[in-house]
Amino acid sequence: MAQEKTYATGKRKTATARVWISPGSGQVTVNKMPVAEYFGNIYFEPKVAHPFVVTETLEQFDVVATTTGGGKSAQVDALAHGIARALQELNPEMRLPLKKAGLLTRDPRAKERKKYGLRAARARFQFSKR
Repeated sequence: MAQEKTYATGKRKTATARVWISPGSGQVTVNKMPVAEYFGNIYFEPKVAHPFVVTETLEQFDVVATTTGGGKSAQVDALAHGIARALQELNPEMRLPLKKAGLLTRDPRAKERKKYGLRAARARFQFSKR
């Protein structure tokens, strides 16, 4: 039996995660590094594992991912989005629990562009009467 790999892309803000999952022991590799070493923060690990917890497939799949763009926090969310999409691709029955957990929806929030005549997107320069 050939090793079955499933591919999906996850996105958040300007971060993109290309995710390949295959049956295995639950190892998560991001940009050729273990997930804990790449992200470094203990709070990020539950976010990465959330799609597996929801589908009750913890430690059943190996994840190999490459992330680009954005910051670490956006990359973690993109990775979770990619894992959820790959799990759904692998087994369509997993769609309902993933959808209910909100893992299949791409978070549309992004930074608003700066407008001319303003200091930032909405912030104005300080007004001086005198």
